[in-house]
Amino acid sequence: MGKLFLSSASALFLAGISFAQAAETNVTIGLQLEPPHLDPTSAAAGAIDQVVYSNVFEGLTRFGPTGEILPGLAESWEITEDGRVYTFKLQDGVSFHDGTQLDAEDVVFSLDRARAEDSVNAQKALFEGIETVEAVDPLTVKVTLKAPDGNFLFNVAWGDAVIVATESIDDIKTNPVGTGAFKFSNWTQGDRIELVRNPDYWGTPASLEKATFKFISEPTAAFAAMMAEDIDAFYSYPAPENLAQFEADPRFTVLSGNTEGETILAMNNKLPPFDNALVRKAVSHAIDRKAIIDGAMFGYGTPIGSHFAPHHPDYVDLTGNSEYDVEEAKKLLAEAGFADGFKTTLKLPPPSYARRGGEIIAAQLREIGIETEITNLEWAQWLEQVFRGYDFGLTIVSHTEPMDIGIYARPEYYFQYDSADFQKVFADLTAETDTAKRSELLKQAQKIIADDNVNAYLFQLALTTVVNAKLDGIWENAPTQAVDLTGVSWSE
Repeated sequence: MGKLFLSSASALFLAGISFAQAAETNVTIGLQLEPPHLDPTSAAAGAIDQVVYSNVFEGLTRFGPTGEILPGLAESWEITEDGRVYTFKLQDGVSFHDGTQLDAEDVVFSLDRARAEDSVNAQKALFEGIETVEAVDPLTVKVTLKAPDGNFLFNVAWGDAVIVATESIDDIKTNPVGTGAFKFSNWTQGDRIELVRNPDYWGTPASLEKATFKFISEPTAAFAAMMAEDIDAFYSYPAPENLAQFEADPRFTVLSGNTEGETILAMNNKLPPFDNALVRKAVSHAIDRKAIIDGAMFGYGTPIGSHFAPHHPDYVDLTGNSEYDVEEAKKLLAEAGFADGFKTTLKLPPPSYARRGGEIIAAQLREIGIETEITNLEWAQWLEQVFRGYDFGLTIVSHTEPMDIGIYARPEYYFQYDSADFQKVFADLTAETDTAKRSELLKQAQKIIADDNVNAYLFQLALTTVVNAKLDGIWENAPTQAVDLTGVSWSE
């Protein structure tokens, strides 16, 4: 066989073609936060779902890009007239990434594990209404509820409700095995997680051959990486002050959408003096939302007055309940017995909205005599101290789970709000299937927590994502915490 000789110029030309072809089937996504592990069914960290939701793990149903509920591993379902029994027909021919077949027993295992007494699922309340889960046959699952639940198909679309298998559950945190269009490949701690296309995927195969999630916590580093095109998209870009520069650059597209992220100044309702409703109301009136949105988010964000998304059809604008009024805040503090103010802690997780917003809020609270000791925490520390340990006075966090006002019905939740009135409304909501009645109950729920000033409600987090102009399919909105790559591709 004759040898093929290439000049150096030809070799470089072909290498360029090879690189361009590789770039068209691979993608690198920048994220600010690295997940603590990769099991979405045992942690509250949204960073887990950002990597694995739909990509690696799937549920019976799933969220679409505008928040609609779509079939997932269940191709169809039937609901009895009394609303208590859901019979799911599973997709045929689905296998996990390790080659084992998905069947009804995996669904039984997953839902029973999520609702078990010793479950560590961060959204265990989603499954408390389940009475039994039964495998009717290998592709049919019957779920019987204790009472009708108009939210059930919505609940099983969450990342906390994905279907896992007994064969791979022991290593799920470091070696996740799901049914999705991508398989877990590698995790270089502190740097990146790599996924590869699943060649045996049961549904429409992914266009991308490889996806890399690159963790860049510093906004300045995020800007440099994007400008150098070392990454192809930065999901929830952490430095809004740079967005105008990206918008002016034809290499990039800036997606500006909505999230489900109610950003709140959370108060520990069982820790004095925040157990006093007057103190909580004073804090709420001391906060200038516009100053926080402008100063921390460069104008991106929508003010809120309760824990509810403004783009939801049942939203009630309650921002007037706690409008910025320093004199009113001082008066309320004095009425509560704290005319000279007090000291408390302000524990901040890593996101820019928290760190930047925290400095502004600390200055605003100082105006009414509240001195805050700021502590910057990494996510693992925040989860340990604040979320699980209740060791905080104030904290700032964005609750990006979809339609999660139900957390206020859980007295053990980290801000420890315990209201019989709210719990009654939410129990009625869960049992109600009539759309008009559910709407009225949701409005009541919003008003109760706004009137109680459970937390100081700041703004709805905007989703601003910077994307290579040739990359298509990245979600503009975030109906759930996910960077769903299953429909992402490169244009010519």
